Amino acid sequence: MEINAQARGMLINANGIIESAFAPGKLCMELSSAVYDKFWRFDMEALPADLIRRGMAIECEDGKLELTIEDYPYANDGLLIWDSIKEWVSDYVNHYYQLASDIHMDKELQGWWNEVRTKGHPDKEEGWPELNCHGSLVEVLTTSSGSRRGTMRR
Repeated sequence: MEINAQARGMLINANGIIESAFAPGKLCMELSSAVYDKFWRFDMEALPADLIRRGMAIECEDGKLELTIEDYPYANDGLLIWDSIKEWVSDYVNHYYQLASDIHMDKELQGWWNEVRTKGHPDKEEGWPELNCHGSLVEVLTTSSGSRRGTMRR
């Protein structure tokens, strides 16, 4: 992936754009790595989970989110986009996989998810849903596409 290689070469390398432009300077990447090490979990990457974790929303009994700041455009607009992506992904998953066992038996899908977990983030053991039903697959795919970045780290 050419864009990732260029980003590593220009943005996140030693003395690169990130280190020279952000306040922590040369410690920026070290700090980012420490935060990743302590706090990153796949199941917390979904926008709704992120908003709840940061105290920007609470989950109501009916499963819907209530924002703690009503006029928070990032959350309001982001959730509209999130819901649209999730609806599209859900329709696609339900069309492509008739039964939950189809998801479980899809060797290519299971292989991809295993690679994301074991090769992309070998240092992270917690926070990975099992791909064993429509709901978990929809969450994984929505989180992966909704976060606008791949789940692989190289």
